[in-house]
Amino acid sequence: MDGALLDDGSRVIAVQLPCEFGRASCVLGRHLDSLQPHMAIALGQAGDSSDVRLERVAINLDDAPIADNAGQQPIDVPIIVGGATAYFSSLPIKAMVAALRATGIPASISHSKGTYVCNHVFYGLMQEAGKRPYMARAGFVHVPYLPLQAARHPAAPSMSLETLESALRLMLVVAQAIQGDIPSAEGTLA
Repeated sequence: MDGALLDDGSRVIAVQLPCEFGRASCVLGRHLDSLQPHMAIALGQAGDSSDVRLERVAINLDDAPIADNAGQQPIDVPIIVGGATAYFSSLPIKAMVAALRATGIPASISHSKGTYVCNHVFYGLMQEAGKRPYMARAGFVHVPYLPLQAARHPAAPSMSLETLESALRLMLVVAQAIQGDIPSAEGTLA
């Protein structure tokens, strides 16, 4: 787990979470405990997306239209019984979207991407971030298919790996550099 380095010397470490309700949050918590990151950005894939979508809100609800990779399909179940109704991203998502667009990378803000495993992970990440004083920022980003994946799904949009890597680097740089966020009317429900 050496990780990549950004220009400012920050270390970036990627970990893969299982696409399973419950288990994804447990694995995430263990990685947060061992790595103690200053910032955490979870990524998920949205096959219907043609742009990088920064998520604004995680809601306390698992309501799966299909089963996860372990065969679980919770319907109308809170992620945390008695937990907060929702959490907002603590990333400067509007500044990040503006920076991505300025470099020609399609990007948007999504107010909600649903109630599947990505929302489950986002909600768990934000709850865990609130317990860790060393974690200044956290949030969730959906990315499109890679071209090879889109080829298996006719008419699905895609984005090159190089563009996605550039987008992730830029988002990390902006999230470290911007203290607040910029005023801008942004966001969709997709």
